[in-house]
Amino acid sequence: MSAQLKPAVVYRPMQESDLDAIMEIEPAIYSHPWSRGNFADSLRSGYSCWVCEHNGEVIGYGVLMVVLDEAHLLNISVAKAWQGRGLGRALLDHFIEVAKRHGGQMMFLEVRPSNKSAIGLYESMGFNEFSVRKGYYPAHNGREDAILMGLAL
Repeated sequence: MSAQLKPAVVYRPMQESDLDAIMEIEPAIYSHPWSRGNFADSLRSGYSCWVCEHNGEVIGYGVLMVVLDEAHLLNISVAKAWQGRGLGRALLDHFIEVAKRHGGQMMFLEVRPSNKSAIGLYESMGFNEFSVRKGYYPAHNGREDAILMGLAL
């Protein structure tokens, strides 16, 4: 039997000063990363943007948009070196709680069909597939569909 120790992490609202650290992580984990401007616009728009830190280092982050009673998780990311340690699940749990605090009754997200590990995480957390958005994501050979998933809060 092996136990995996989870590192002590701190969640706090994202700030403009976090964007340098985020822009180190984002292109290292995505083939088509968000731009610095995407994150800056999310902050300016008042979206619920959070970072996850370990010993003062940003190791994860995400962006949640809440409109009326619907929450839409626009981005959730864990630095490559920190993946596989349960931080994605913990960060998703955090965003579910944030959505509930903002009055969310449903939470939605899109995921690439090729991102099997993310789909497995979302399904294990109770998300269900609602539909497919054809050609939603840019891809190296054209476009890739998105699976729209949702969770009743």
